[in-house]
Amino acid sequence: MKPEDIARYLQDHPEFFETFSDMISGITIPHPHGGRAIPIYERQIISLREKNRLLEAKLRELVDYGEENDAIGERVHRASLAFMTPATLEALLQVLYYNLREDFSVPHVAMRLWTEWDHAPLPEFGKCSQEVRVFADSLKQPYCSHQPMFETAGWFGEAGSLLKSFAYMSLRTDKVFGLLALGSEDPKRFYPDMGTLYLKRLGELIGTSLVRFL
Repeated sequence: MKPEDIARYLQDHPEFFETFSDMISGITIPHPHGGRAIPIYERQIISLREKNRLLEAKLRELVDYGEENDAIGERVHRASLAFMTPATLEALLQVLYYNLREDFSVPHVAMRLWTEWDHAPLPEFGKCSQEVRVFADSLKQPYCSHQPMFETAGWFGEAGSLLKSFAYMSLRTDKVFGLLALGSEDPKRFYPDMGTLYLKRLGELIGTSLVRFL
């Protein structure tokens, strides 16, 4: 008889455990964390305790994720309110950069906008290659990378050569009108497989806030 046959028999005949309860209580098996033998019921208790510890760890992880998402959602809400009040593009850009730096802890932010309006004195309307525009137009989701895309490292000034991770979001309404770039010296801050839900929402919020001035 194979072990599988015994297991199947016990599953099909649960009354076996009642009929031979005395025999079962006398069966000993190896301790999972040592060489000594223990009763089978004690082994079951150990197994249940281990499963309980795993469930508690998973629950703590879910609670931590929930609290983190709540905190991010609160910051996005504050950003939404802050972006509504500026009366000029210059004021909105100041609020935007301050909010990303202080509330979202993004150390480096850069942006390029291309419109028919003349805002030449602002660096956000500086020269931008056709490759960057095509790249921005191709983005349906935020793009995270450990390498800067095209000439975008230069957008961050002297800090550009020190940055190790980047996130890019196209700014769009019915069409793309700009590209937002976030940078960090921490290579783990932005990475290709990270979740981008809140980055996407932030990009949409910033795009909607900017378009009324363009």
